[in-house]
Amino acid sequence: MSEEKDLEVGDIQSLHDELETTKIKAAENLAGWQRAQADYANFKKETEDRRKDVVEFANAAFMSEVLPIYNNFKLALGHIPEDQLKLDWVIGLEHIKKQFQEFLKKYKIEEIKTVGEKFNHNCHEAVAHEDNDKYESDMVFAEVQPGYTLNGKILMPAKVKVSK
Repeated sequence: MSEEKDLEVGDIQSLHDELETTKIKAAENLAGWQRAQADYANFKKETEDRRKDVVEFANAAFMSEVLPIYNNFKLALGHIPEDQLKLDWVIGLEHIKKQFQEFLKKYKIEEIKTVGEKFNHNCHEAVAHEDNDKYESDMVFAEVQPGYTLNGKILMPAKVKVSK
């Protein structure tokens, strides 16, 4: 009978050891699963970020082609004689300009501020440095061509004249 008790105690010890080993393996498996879940969540986020970057790049490329057309359209509107500004066709062109501005706003494209701003080499491209009594040194006093940002990033720098 003593031998049976020893066997039972040995079996119990063996089962206890096996249970501890199983608990350790379960904890390792749970930790691995949690890491895999975290890795998958990170992968999904990175994939979404990459997708957004591709869309933003495509938008930037498209807008880089469209914005010069818009600039020329605005330039042409500025040459309409004063006596024709109230004519229907001119008013129609002004409506088209407003639609274009709303389009740019919808896609988070903003015009860079120029005249009266301190020259900033990150968003302005100086095409001339001239003496100008009305402006302090390094101030933009004329815009030659507008510049634009897309989501806060420079899409096209503004071409400006800067006071000496």
